[in-house]
Amino acid sequence: MRIELDFLAVLEQWPLLATGVAWTLGLTAISALLGVAVGVACAWARSHGPLWLRWVVGTYVELIRNTPFIVQLFFVFFGLPAAGVKLTPEIASVIAMVVNLGAYAAEIVRAGIEATPKGQYEAAASLALSRAQTFIHVVLPPALRKVWPALTSQIIIVMLGSAVCGQIATEELSYAANLIQSRNFRAFEAFIVATGIYLLLAIGVRALLNWAGPRFIFGRGGARG
Repeated sequence: MRIELDFLAVLEQWPLLATGVAWTLGLTAISALLGVAVGVACAWARSHGPLWLRWVVGTYVELIRNTPFIVQLFFVFFGLPAAGVKLTPEIASVIAMVVNLGAYAAEIVRAGIEATPKGQYEAAASLALSRAQTFIHVVLPPALRKVWPALTSQIIIVMLGSAVCGQIATEELSYAANLIQSRNFRAFEAFIVATGIYLLLAIGVRALLNWAGPRFIFGRGGARG
């Protein structure tokens, strides 16, 4: 039996693929910014917050890390409307991705924070820095420098996980591939092309984050790490 592949039939639908790539990158960018911010806040809470806050944040982290992303997505999109909160597929996708990344980022950043030598805190205290100033200017930059490769990998995982968001009609890349194959019945070719695009996106986003981190997030000194 001879199988004839027709990738041109898929590539002819490049506007759909381009839209899917744009949505995938947009969802990733927003969720990365907000998710890392949530992760940093939760990491501080688990390391330096009061006991009740540590318990609350710990419950959130364990709940998210031990449940599938698709269940979290469906809860946001299908569950919240039952409580009167109606969301578009795109907003639901962003919320689910931020919540998911925030939980994982919290543990990653916390590992960096807890690796900070006590001498750093003592030096900050000798300069009469407040707790907030100490955390933002003394503790956080070197902590992020230590864990940036792991944090970058987690952002990539969340980007690839956005493929699930097509299940609620978010027009990301996997949704575009599924729509194309439903039109021309070239499922194998459509998803091979999507796989290649996801691979290129992962490589590109990783390179961008590795470049941007030392320059804009934690200082050029991180380039030595």
